Amino acid sequence: MKIYYNPKLKELARQLRNNATKSEIKLWKLLKGKKMYGYDFHRQKPIDNYIVDFFCNKLTLAIECDGYSHQLLEVWKKDQLKMKHLNKLGINVLRFSDYEIMNDINNVVRAIEDYILTFGENNKTQP
Repeated sequence: MKIYYNPKLKELARQLRNNATKSEIKLWKLLKGKKMYGYDFHRQKPIDNYIVDFFCNKLTLAIECDGYSHQLLEVWKKDQLKMKHLNKLGINVLRFSDYEIMNDINNVVRAIEDYILTFGENNKTQP
């Protein structure tokens, strides 16, 4: 899948990687180095006019970590627009709260594994 790369977001993505939240760091330790069934994830990946927290091109999967601010209506609405736009590009989005990642990482991992086992290369089912 061809992903449109916006060079204007390169520096912002770098800043986000350098200032990751605790939940992003915790989840990244489980995703990096092809630890999830051999799939290659990237963090703070610019896609079109957005930056997603984690992205796997082969799975066309974005994973978003939502902090407290994402509960605010204004931020929630922006998240919904972002998700709809990514879906139009053929990208599926899994969202997890910081609380889930920090306090229930096993279920977060299970959800990601379930997505991989259901929609990965060995299973051509589409969401």
